[in-house]
Amino acid sequence: SGQKLKKDGSGKAPALEFAENVDILAAVSKGAMRPRLVVGFAAETTDVVAHATAKRLRKGCDWIVANDVSPATGIMGGAENAVTLISDAGAEAWPRMAKDAVARQLALKIAEALA
Repeated sequence: SGQKLKKDGSGKAPALEFAENVDILAAVSKGAMRPRLVVGFAAETTDVVAHATAKRLRKGCDWIVANDVSPATGIMGGAENAVTLISDAGAEAWPRMAKDAVARQLALKIAEALA
């Protein structure tokens, strides 16, 4: 709405219409200006590698960094992460480490791939 929604006195919540966001990963992966390497991310709660692999293929990216965000892992909101890097070469599971260490390792992998 372009303006504040006023209460109508009915006690009912206003009806909202939602619009689907543009799929940025798919658009970048399949666009005319596609970079040499497209990396996506997948936060999954079950069948992490299978779901992330399917997402990578569906979206068209080169790599996908998957992590298990199910409550039992304590990953969401925590200081550490354990990810699996999925590419055409397969799935490479990384050990649990600080999130900034994951970022550094991923940056090194990207630099190697683009060298």
